[in-house]
Amino acid sequence: MMRVGQPTNGKGNNMRGAVMYGPGDVRVDVRERPTILKPTDAVLRVTASCVCGSDLWAYRGLEDHDWPVPMGHEYVGIVEEVGSEVRSVRPGDFVVGSFFASDNTCEICAAGYQTHCVQREAAAPGGAQSEFLRVPLADGTLVATPGMPEDDLIPSLLAASDVLGTGWFAAVAAEAGPGKTVAVVGDGAVGLLGILAAKQLGAERVIAMSRHADRQRLARDFGATDIVEERGDDGVARIRELTNGLGAHSTIEAVGTQESMMQAIRATRPSGHVGFVGVTHDVSISGLDLFFSGVHLHGGPAPVRRFLPDLIRLIWERRIDPGKVFDVTMPLDQAAAAYRAMDQRTAIKVLLRP
Repeated sequence: MMRVGQPTNGKGNNMRGAVMYGPGDVRVDVRERPTILKPTDAVLRVTASCVCGSDLWAYRGLEDHDWPVPMGHEYVGIVEEVGSEVRSVRPGDFVVGSFFASDNTCEICAAGYQTHCVQREAAAPGGAQSEFLRVPLADGTLVATPGMPEDDLIPSLLAASDVLGTGWFAAVAAEAGPGKTVAVVGDGAVGLLGILAAKQLGAERVIAMSRHADRQRLARDFGATDIVEERGDDGVARIRELTNGLGAHSTIEAVGTQESMMQAIRATRPSGHVGFVGVTHDVSISGLDLFFSGVHLHGGPAPVRRFLPDLIRLIWERRIDPGKVFDVTMPLDQAAAAYRAMDQRTAIKVLLRP
């Protein structure tokens, strides 16, 4: 139950949380603080959350919802309370979780596809852009860090909860690796971290498709070797020009539009792989085009939980710094401004501090 009121700073039974009332209308309301509802739940005090590119589909009126909707699905925080059946985390642990809750024990989870778990549900049903959060299926969803992280590690750990894990899955689905040329369609946080992932997986060459100078700089910092500013057919022609007319071995699609999907498929050589993780909107692929493309196509909602232990280790050991995608930090009370900044592309990704 949501009530409009003044911020409470998490005291008593209330908390602050971002709520979208309709396209372009984000407010920070006083809401009821979550409690344990099932013995497999955990309640976290949120240390940091953020605005996701996928949140902008609803913000721009391209998705319809039963308004109002609590917002946010990326989070890190400290465990406040656990249900009686939770064993893997305990109060006081600093944890990272994925955007889907999973049991991490079913056959689908064992195959590494926790986002398709037979018990799958939203990991942040009350919205993660808030002071507190109830996480279902805590044992299969949350991963504790080795200790309490230093403050400068928190942005990178937050990135692991979605955009890093999603970019990593895209690179794995595209079979990025040694000797490969990887093209990345999309220069948002996921695309940029797909570049980082491809480089970490050993790609020989990483081609970033971007028209924005700030994102191009970050792409190169994450390991891009080439920048292509053209889009559509011109972008495909440029990728082929850079690859002896053949196309990339591996292509990451991180946007979700008709143009981006077709650009990714056509920029990939026969025998190559496309990893698509952009949340698709009105994408339609001709069966004949796909039939004659000769490419492998794999993707969907990223099983972030599969990668979390390794990603946390890489971050903890300071071998990667994905937190650089957060170029703006705002207090939770300014969530509306955070959405505007991302919608207007004046920020790559905004971190919110309760």
